[in-house]
Amino acid sequence: MTMFDSTAAGTLWGALFTALLLAACATDIRTRRIPNTLVLAILGSGVAWSIATRPASAGLMASATGIGLGFAIWIGFWLAGVLGAGDVKFFAAIGAWLGPAATWRAALAAALLGGVLALATLVQARALGPALRRLGLTLSAGTLAVLGHAGEAENAPTRHLPYGVALALGALLVAWFPRLIPW
Repeated sequence: MTMFDSTAAGTLWGALFTALLLAACATDIRTRRIPNTLVLAILGSGVAWSIATRPASAGLMASATGIGLGFAIWIGFWLAGVLGAGDVKFFAAIGAWLGPAATWRAALAAALLGGVLALATLVQARALGPALRRLGLTLSAGTLAVLGHAGEAENAPTRHLPYGVALALGALLVAWFPRLIPW
């Protein structure tokens, strides 16, 4: 059983959801940005789908709580400088489609997929060793401050990861294969 019913309308809604998320993946991979117009299209169509498939007030409430939860889950990562604002807005818009329960499960799936994506990116760039050393420097920042090397962890070069891909894949897994993500 998927999030979308097996009617023609359900299939069209599911195709729209998938196409919008794949478009976001493509732009995030290519430009490391997710355009606000695409985020608004995802948000608006998610609210429309939610209202069309439930009683209006229940659909609106499911979308609103999904949006709020999607935003709340990732905003701390943006504040910490780990995630881009576009990723936070993107996942909030995904929440309009998923509602609160599925948004939470999609965030957990995305976090796992994001970890795999980060490791794969580091291995591909032959940067896993330096990244682990930076992690060690960051974790031992108190000791480094005493030794006079505190700036090394903060000044290390970074690679930008298209995290929108992990966010989208987590959402698609929950929408199309909910039994794979049972928590």
